[in-house]
Amino acid sequence: MSVVEDTQTLRAGTIGDSPARPDGISKVQGGYAFSSDLSADGCLFGATLRSPYPYARIVSIDQSAAWKISGVEAVITADDVPGQLTYGLISQDQPVFASDVVRYVGEPVAAVAALDPETARRALDAIVVEYDERSPLLDPETAIAEGHELIHPDGNLIRHQRIVHGNPDASGAVVVEGTYEIGMQDQAFLGLEAAIAYPDPGADGVELHLATQWLHEDQGQIAACLGVSDDKVRLVLGGVGGAFGAREDISLQVHTCLLALRLGRPVRMAYSRAESFLGHVHRHPATIWMRHHADAAGTLVNVEARFVFDGGAYASTSSAVLVNGITMAQGPYACPNGQVDGYAVRTNHLPCGAMRGFGAVQACFAYESQMDKLADACGLEPQEIRVRNAMRTGDTLLTGQPVMNVAPVEECIRETAALPLPDEPVGGAPLGDGSPNVMKLPGGAGRTADTRDIVRGIGWGVSIKNLMYSETFDDYSTARCRLTDGVVTLKFATAEVGQGFITIAGQIARTVLGVDEVVLDQIDTGVGSAGSTSASRQTWMSGGAVDAACRAARERLFEAVGRSYGIEPVRFMIDGTDVIDTAGDLRIPVSEASAGLEIEETVEYHHPETEDLDELGQGNCHTAFAFVAHRAVVDVDPELGLVKVIQIATAQDVGNALNPLSVVGQIEGGIAQGLGLAVMEEIIQIDGVIRNGNFTDYLLPTFLDMPPVLTTLIEQPDPHAPLGAKGVGEPPCISSTPAVVAAIRDALRQAGIEKPLNRVPVRPADICL
Repeated sequence: MSVVEDTQTLRAGTIGDSPARPDGISKVQGGYAFSSDLSADGCLFGATLRSPYPYARIVSIDQSAAWKISGVEAVITADDVPGQLTYGLISQDQPVFASDVVRYVGEPVAAVAALDPETARRALDAIVVEYDERSPLLDPETAIAEGHELIHPDGNLIRHQRIVHGNPDASGAVVVEGTYEIGMQDQAFLGLEAAIAYPDPGADGVELHLATQWLHEDQGQIAACLGVSDDKVRLVLGGVGGAFGAREDISLQVHTCLLALRLGRPVRMAYSRAESFLGHVHRHPATIWMRHHADAAGTLVNVEARFVFDGGAYASTSSAVLVNGITMAQGPYACPNGQVDGYAVRTNHLPCGAMRGFGAVQACFAYESQMDKLADACGLEPQEIRVRNAMRTGDTLLTGQPVMNVAPVEECIRETAALPLPDEPVGGAPLGDGSPNVMKLPGGAGRTADTRDIVRGIGWGVSIKNLMYSETFDDYSTARCRLTDGVVTLKFATAEVGQGFITIAGQIARTVLGVDEVVLDQIDTGVGSAGSTSASRQTWMSGGAVDAACRAARERLFEAVGRSYGIEPVRFMIDGTDVIDTAGDLRIPVSEASAGLEIEETVEYHHPETEDLDELGQGNCHTAFAFVAHRAVVDVDPELGLVKVIQIATAQDVGNALNPLSVVGQIEGGIAQGLGLAVMEEIIQIDGVIRNGNFTDYLLPTFLDMPPVLTTLIEQPDPHAPLGAKGVGEPPCISSTPAVVAAIRDALRQAGIEKPLNRVPVRPADICL
């Protein structure tokens, strides 16, 4: 019932190879079991009643009509929560069920369990909730201002953080400024939220199978709300159809467990797509003002900025997203001075939290738009201004933190520039009959664009992304390695959400221990925490834990072989699949050397300590950094406002590519999300009500929208990383967005049209009006 059925043998391959994913074929063929496919005999079906208002006082809840419906087994509200009434990742500020006030459209008010899904839906319709509707707080600037009604007991301001570095009053011969807006983006994962809970009445506990990003964090929050110890809640990872940050926060976990414990029967809950839009956090919409100062040659002197992030109704990870955004304000460029003001606030919009890029996406759209303005003002090409200011290893952030990781920013830019531009003309090569290939035109099969009206533009984007957690978070990952008769069994709680870690884990074990067969044990809370599958951290952290556990087992193996042959263990090494004596002729297969042994090692791998920012935003708050450059080629019909992305080229700093094929896959997937934010994806809320909570009106890039992606991997192993590898999942979606928008601006400029395009996604009306 989980992503691996108890155990699973992983495919062959060592570090540097590209073995196929063990779940790849079943996913392509449609046979993969996502969490929404879970079922059990005698299972009941749960459903959630949600608020229709963005802000209202709950006057009363009448359940009586729901109880009269045949097949309804349970109705629960806040009064039925036995433990802590609220939960949350950083601040426990979000109710399991709203009891006095609802703060966003979709907030849970009650849950039901019934014999079938239709009866559960009828029960929800029968519950009568009387609301006293109030005027919602929807403007983040109003939330910052003092004197407005507090929509939450913890206040409207989640966090305010300043950064002051060097001489904040420094000025230069060239000054450019602008205000930029980023819309709310949905993670749009394939597999919807779903879980099934199995009660264990004798032990007063529960086992939950679900799709999540962080098993142990969920376990702790669930246990607190249930009023039991953590060991009473066992979590097993179900099949995850993507995550991108949306599964870090609790959604249906507590509701499912409460119903199962109340009834003593398995309970299954699963969201529809429309409910999923309401049930998980999204990318923060943001408004960013920036002013850049440079000397006459285009060298940065000072960066000033003001960030406002709309966190929606509850805090989630807003404070951390804010820190990521403001500390990346200078971009991947050296700058001696800066002053940044950042705010994360509560409003009555949908809650926002983690999404791929985590604050760096918003910052990058602003600073890269500024770099293009600076290039124009200095009479430089976009590529040249970026190379001139490129950060290098040892340069400092505006927080005063030196970037001690490999920082090949200039290499990323130059290698991207070296990739060939598309050689096909506007509209692509004609079809066999000489007619244009309309699918290569902006607008596609609608045949609304004509090649004579289309202009091609080129744009650049370069970015920096912090890796792993920041600000004194005690980040660690746990892995267990068992070696028996030449077979390695790995155990960890690392959530496999589609990024391919289970493949890399097998490669690490084969490389370290020289075994043929690696088995993956069930991914659950039966081992120490692996942290969240987020923040580009699992390759570094859980990869480091698997590597360390396998190395510890190898040392035990060498000790055992040494005792048998009277040889010092220090003389042994793994060569292929053999243990060899480097100072003699002994060579024996690992399977023979480990025969009869039962070696098991469990290791916690911790990352270096970080610091909190002080009141002026100074401190070594981040662990590591990665860099990437993007160049986009876009065809634009200026009159109709239509766009077709023709090509994206990229060179990315990946450290050591453990699985090159997987790395390229992550890069292409991230670019798709960056393209979506550039020209398509935005959750529209009017008066706090979502208007496009479906995949008909919330537009996503399709196969026809994705251009060819040319990729160069910049492999400079990072000496600080346990395997020399950097996380690769987030950087692709960060600077691909401003690259596409810059290309649209360039195309319009060639057509004699000046448009700032200071907001994403860029809509047709932004181009043609």
